Amino acid sequence: MPGIDVLAERLSTYLGPDQINLVRRAYFYAEQAHDGQRRRSGEAYVTHPLAVANILADMHMDHQSLMAAMLHDVIEDTGIAKEALTAQFGETVAELVDGVSKLTQMDFQTKAEAQAENFQKMALAMARDIRVILVKLADRLHNMRTLDAMPHEKSRRIARETLEIYAPIANRLGMHSMRVEFEDLGFKAMHPMRSERIRAAVRRARGNRKEIVAKIEESLASCLQREGMSGEVIGREKHLYSIYKKMRGKRKAFNEIMDVYAFRIIVDKVDTCYRALGAVHNLYKPLPGRFKDYIAIPKANGYQSLHTTLFGMHGVPIEIQIRTREMEEMANNGIAAHWLYKSSEDDHPKGNHARARQWVKGVLELQQRAGNSLEFIESVKIDLFPDEVYVFTPKGRIMELPKGSTAVDFAYAVHTDVGNACIACRINRRLAPLSQALESGSTVEIVTAPGARPNPAWLNFVVTGKARTHIRHALKQQRRSESISLGERLLNKVLTGFDSHLEKVPAERLQTVLGEYRLEVIEDLLEDIGLGNRMAYVVARRLLASDGDQLPASQGPLAIRGTEGLVLSYAKCCTPIPGDPIVGHLSAGKGMVVHLENCKNIAEIRHNPEKCIHLSWAKDVTGEFNVELRVELEHQRGLIALLASSVNAADGNIEKISMDERDGRISVVQLVVSVHDRVHLARVIKKLRALKGVIRITRVRA
Repeated sequence: MPGIDVLAERLSTYLGPDQINLVRRAYFYAEQAHDGQRRRSGEAYVTHPLAVANILADMHMDHQSLMAAMLHDVIEDTGIAKEALTAQFGETVAELVDGVSKLTQMDFQTKAEAQAENFQKMALAMARDIRVILVKLADRLHNMRTLDAMPHEKSRRIARETLEIYAPIANRLGMHSMRVEFEDLGFKAMHPMRSERIRAAVRRARGNRKEIVAKIEESLASCLQREGMSGEVIGREKHLYSIYKKMRGKRKAFNEIMDVYAFRIIVDKVDTCYRALGAVHNLYKPLPGRFKDYIAIPKANGYQSLHTTLFGMHGVPIEIQIRTREMEEMANNGIAAHWLYKSSEDDHPKGNHARARQWVKGVLELQQRAGNSLEFIESVKIDLFPDEVYVFTPKGRIMELPKGSTAVDFAYAVHTDVGNACIACRINRRLAPLSQALESGSTVEIVTAPGARPNPAWLNFVVTGKARTHIRHALKQQRRSESISLGERLLNKVLTGFDSHLEKVPAERLQTVLGEYRLEVIEDLLEDIGLGNRMAYVVARRLLASDGDQLPASQGPLAIRGTEGLVLSYAKCCTPIPGDPIVGHLSAGKGMVVHLENCKNIAEIRHNPEKCIHLSWAKDVTGEFNVELRVELEHQRGLIALLASSVNAADGNIEKISMDERDGRISVVQLVVSVHDRVHLARVIKKLRALKGVIRITRVRA
């Protein structure tokens, strides 16, 4: 293992002597701190931080990142406090080290949660300084390279975590070389047999293909020369994990994947990239629909290149990437490649750096909104995968979204408030369903309305973590406020029976009852009542501490307005509508379910004040309510059309219709009609009765 002197020599190519001395100081500090500690392989522990620093030196990272790499396990493994590091090496380095330190002290219920929590810590640290993630990735890379020393079960767990979390992050930050190494090492640890067999097959195939590769390489190089362009042509190898993924995902045989030849052409400037593209399209026929221009529209992680697929000699498909030297550097090292281009006094990162920082900010927002670490990891995993669609805002700004995104995802990507108030969308100036998957190049316009709320059905089709998290958050808030409001009405109704009111209950008594129920604020108690988890009757008696009293029988019913939202639902068994005599059944977790007074399903509990409550309809009740009608009539042509036009004439709406012929002469039709109240229903029935041949109309109840 090369020592600190070898590293210092490598650093002298791009760092100043003072900075190299700081790195040396950090190394000696770590050596002392880890004195006596050994790795599982038997080496002195300090070889690990040194190896991590070497990986960062390959990427030409700055001296503070290298110092943090040397010290990254000091806080966690040696009991040295963060303050001591701040005093020795300054705040920035101490912050970086603290960010990288893992949360090993925490006790996790499950492996998935541990991984998720670790990742959250990383995301938080990234947001403050993106170098934390680069040190973390280098740390993980060295651990993956030395995985053989670990017990089999642990190495598999680390490999899975690397494939699920670290490889996609490296990809998201544009660090291609690191991602490839993560994937191949992870694949080898997860599936040693498969990895070895694919490796052997690749070795054999490479031997057989040498001649063809050399021929194609030669013809591409001479083509560039003829056009007077200087460029380098490199045969590109497919890495093992990508071969395995294609074989599994696309169900392709090994030979089909290896039959594609891949080359990279590296030129001096952007202009030459397009000229080189023209030249190779003249040399071999391009495959239609397989050209991608990532120079004009770069990927989210800053990757730029021209991609094209050609029919080579003997009809062999050739994949070609054309890019400049800087793009090549960027493709391999991603955001790390941009580290040196950012001068220390310039705090406004440009281009790719800003793009990566933007992503980090998005991750952070998800972390704050998500209910728990597992929900967070699910959201972030969705956002880590790089298949994107590019759409335009009405003002021509390019928005980049994951594949399969809908207008709702787009709305939340623009702004949370736009998403929450979204009611419709126009795709390419035409009204379209909100659930329609967006295609690259479309212009998307969102129609909003003040007071609009997210719809629970959106969760069935949104794909971005941001949209899903914000919708869940808004629905939780909406459900909570509706539950609190209903709970307050239920509790006050019972208290009124005792000649009291919530405002008249002494504050001390309120606190005592909250303490008994282990709740912090009155809102939590009202929410529980509204959701049906606690009975208003029992809570009222606790508040008034009058266990001996019975509730007076002459209580006025609670009025239903129809706007109670998610915590009030109408029973499907008896479909009550305004005007019907009704009772409310309090169901734990669901809130209140409204039944007809004589519904058989609640006959046993109707007189139990802890389970049921008398209701009435408010004068200003709003909404549409479904009723099932059974119409018996003589069979005639155009029956369904006649019924539909009659219901329509009475301003009703048919939700569902089914017909069942009783004999050759009489038909029985089941209609589900939406109406406003009983008066409206009477109008609909009157119109249906006026039809020729109607024998009987009955309203279907449980």
